[in-house]
Amino acid sequence: MNGTHYNDGCCFDYGNAETDAIDHGKGTMEAIYWGSSKGWQHGHGDTGPWVMADLENGLWAGHDKIQESNVPIVADYVTAMAKGKAGTFALKGGDAQQGALTTLFEGPRPPQYETMKKQGAIILGIGGDNSDWAVGTWFEGIMTKGYTTDATDSAVQASIVAAGFGK
Repeated sequence: MNGTHYNDGCCFDYGNAETDAIDHGKGTMEAIYWGSSKGWQHGHGDTGPWVMADLENGLWAGHDKIQESNVPIVADYVTAMAKGKAGTFALKGGDAQQGALTTLFEGPRPPQYETMKKQGAIILGIGGDNSDWAVGTWFEGIMTKGYTTDATDSAVQASIVAAGFGK
C-alpha cells in the first residue's frame, strides 16, 4: 500500500469481514488496518502509522494497550500482513521496496477475541460495518488459507520487492 497516504480514521482495512456490512461483534473480522488510529490500541510512539488487525470492535497492534514491538513503518510503499490461527495472531510489516519483513507482534489474541467468528466476505478500504472515515491507497493484496510459515512470508516479501513498486 501507499505508506504515505493514511489518517487516524477507522478503518482502512483489507481482509475478512462480515457478509452484510453490519457489525456482528468481536471476532467477526480479521483484516489488516493501515493508519494512525489510537482509538483502541496502537503501536510504539504517538504518531504511527502502524500495521494493526481489525478484529471488529477494535483495532489491535498486539496484546498490550501500547504494543512497543509494533513500530511505525516509514516508507513510500508498505507490505503489511495479518495472520491468525486459534488463540494467536501475528502482524508483520516492512518496506515494500527493500529489505525483509519485521514481526511487529505474534502472540495471544485480545480478551474476548480468542474464538473467531469470521464470515468470509472480503473488504477493501472500509471497516466490516462499512465505516469509511479512513483514507489510503491499496495496490494489491493476497489472502491465504491457514497460518503461513515465516519462510512463506519472506518469499512473498521478496516477490514484492522484486516487483519494483515505485521504480
